Amino acid sequence: MQQSAVPELAHTHARPIHWLATATAVAGVVALSSLLQPHTATAAQTPGTGIEGKSAPAAPPTTAGVGFPLDCGPVQAAVQKTATGDLDGDGRPETVAVVHCDAPMGTPPDGVYVLTQAPGTARPRVVATLVDPKSRNTVTDLAVRDGAVLATLLGYSTDDVPACCPDTKGSVKWQWKDGAFVRSTPAGAHAV
Repeated sequence: MQQSAVPELAHTHARPIHWLATATAVAGVVALSSLLQPHTATAAQTPGTGIEGKSAPAAPPTTAGVGFPLDCGPVQAAVQKTATGDLDGDGRPETVAVVHCDAPMGTPPDGVYVLTQAPGTARPRVVATLVDPKSRNTVTDLAVRDGAVLATLLGYSTDDVPACCPDTKGSVKWQWKDGAFVRSTPAGAHAV
C-alpha cells in the first residue's frame, strides 16, 4: 500500500460531534424555511372565472335531445355535422347542425339548423332554419368563422335531375344582421 504524501488532517475524519453539528444545522434550516413559506397556492380556479378574472366561456349547445323541425316518418333524424361559434355577438356560442332523416337507402336532403341555449335552461332549442330539407340540398362542408356560417351545398338545377346525382354546387354564407340570418355567396365562390 502506498502512503500519502500529504499529512493527515484532523478535519478529514468525521467524529460524532461533526455529525451532531451538521444535523442541528439542517434541522434549523428546515424549521426556519417552514416559517417563511408563502401563502398556500392552489391550481383550481374560482368557479365562473377564467384567466384574469373573466367569466369562463359558456359551452356550446349540444344536439342531444333536440327536436328538429324535420318529418322523418318511421326513421330517426341523424345529425351529420356540427360547427360552433358566437353568431349573434352575445358572447355565448351557438351550434349549427346539419341534419337529415336516417333513411336506409338513397341520399336524403339535409336541413341546416341553428341551436341556442339560454343561461339556466335545461335544453337547447332550434332558433333558425338556414337550409330547409324541402330544397333538396346536401351539405358537404360546414364551418363557423368570424361569426358567419359557411357551407357548400349540392343541389339540382331542375326537378327532373335524379336524386342520386346533384348537378349544382355552391358556397353559401349566413351572417346575423338586424335580427336575422342573411344569406349571401362568399367572394370567389363558383357554382357548377
